[in-house]
Amino acid sequence: MHSIFQARLLPLALLCAAMAAASPAPASAGPEPLSLPQAFERAWARQPEAQALAARREAAQALRAAADAWTPEPAALEASLRSDRFNRRQGAQELELGLALPLWLPNERARSQALAAAQAQSVEAEALRAQWQLAQQLREHWWALALAREEQQAAQERWQASQALAADVARRTQAGELARADQHQAEAAAAGARAEQLLAQARSTAAEQDLRALLGLAPDEPLPLAEAPEPEPAEDSSAHPLLAALAAKAQSARSAAALAQAQSRANPELTLLQTRERGARGEASNGTLSLGLRIPLGGGQRQRAALASATAEQTEAEIALARERERVQAQVLSARAALTAARAVLQLAAERARLAGETRAFFDKSFRLGETDLPTRLRVELEAAQAQREQARARIALHQAIAQVRQALGLLPQ
Repeated sequence: MHSIFQARLLPLALLCAAMAAASPAPASAGPEPLSLPQAFERAWARQPEAQALAARREAAQALRAAADAWTPEPAALEASLRSDRFNRRQGAQELELGLALPLWLPNERARSQALAAAQAQSVEAEALRAQWQLAQQLREHWWALALAREEQQAAQERWQASQALAADVARRTQAGELARADQHQAEAAAAGARAEQLLAQARSTAAEQDLRALLGLAPDEPLPLAEAPEPEPAEDSSAHPLLAALAAKAQSARSAAALAQAQSRANPELTLLQTRERGARGEASNGTLSLGLRIPLGGGQRQRAALASATAEQTEAEIALARERERVQAQVLSARAALTAARAVLQLAAERARLAGETRAFFDKSFRLGETDLPTRLRVELEAAQAQREQARARIALHQAIAQVRQALGLLPQ
């Protein structure tokens, strides 16, 4: 029975093996297309602001811890020894040990805590503003490369079409259907298309190198782009990174000015002294304990200078915030108007490309039948190529317009 099953399964196994050998091997998958958020994360990791952010946060935490301390400065230990060893040598000596504690001025601790909190918030706001500024550079390089590649592809297709047309004209010239001048015109058109294709390739290479430098990619590392546009924002965002950074800076300036007002003089000090002394050798030592308070009388010109500087920074920050808020609102309106125009232009460009493609098909057929001359055929081919290029440009321009709206609203790549 076992041999019968083997005899029946053997032809089936041979057939499966033959089919497996005849089927082509699966093609190796290429590199995953790089999305805009992935590119942003990679570019941000290379920025000096990102690498210094941990140290800035640590500094802000240290300032907050200092503001929460019981004293504005660490306590100081004092020690002194007086003796007659170098003159009378009767064994008289005095040992003094003391502890000096700086004290907060009225409202100084609370205002120091407010300044530390404002500076910590300013660190995060400045990091977000640096990300927003990086997003502007990345979006410009990203869509510039996408547009350059679209133009390169369009130039490549036009060159191939002109080559095919030149080959057809050369064949018909040899057959005596067309004149020698027609062949020269077709070859000249192919040469012009080739030159345009080379220039488009050079522009694409330059745009690619700009993006590679921003992302830190090696020259031989592939750079496929995911051309998916960013989602269009539904409504305006109130948390603009630039405005948030200026608001945090203004708050820090206000807190610094309030602290300068509280620091009208140097900090007072509370001293605690323990003294032990003896009059001569062999006498008993006497100890005393003293408590003292040191109060500075005034801050002088330095306090006035610190208060004036903090007030000036507060004024500048508040005025800059108001001006930037007006400018951001104007940029949002301009970006939305550009987006509306880009969407309409894309629709018109798509319709023009469709009509130009159909016209090219009509004239190509009539040219093959000898009903249309070569100059007309070349003109129609050029118009169709230009229409396709304009459609590609309009599509990339729409993606750029969406990116500019997001940039104007302060949104990061998504």
